[in-house]
Amino acid sequence: MRIQAFIREHLHDPQLTPAAIAATHHISTSYLHRLFRDEDATVAAWIRRLRLEAAHRELTEPAFQAVPIHVIATRWGFPRATDFSRAYRAAYGTTPREQRHQALRSQE
Repeated sequence: MRIQAFIREHLHDPQLTPAAIAATHHISTSYLHRLFRDEDATVAAWIRRLRLEAAHRELTEPAFQAVPIHVIATRWGFPRATDFSRAYRAAYGTTPREQRHQALRSQE
């Protein structure tokens, strides 16, 4: 739980990797992976899912409509827009831009 809380607090950091998490908590990377066995995802996949969920919330929230998509992506640990767009499409079946437009249309 402490490690999951640490991950949630540092989602914005693009350097948040399993190796960095393990080093910070003075455990081996393989032990970290064992701790996440019950999560049905690797540590990296779990981090990516949380980041994408956070970005998705902001893309669909009217209060963030003026924030550029690349700023949202960077805020949630995706420094390269193409990586963010690719991961977002894989997770949600649409691009971040399309998602934002759809959310805005449903608000009208």
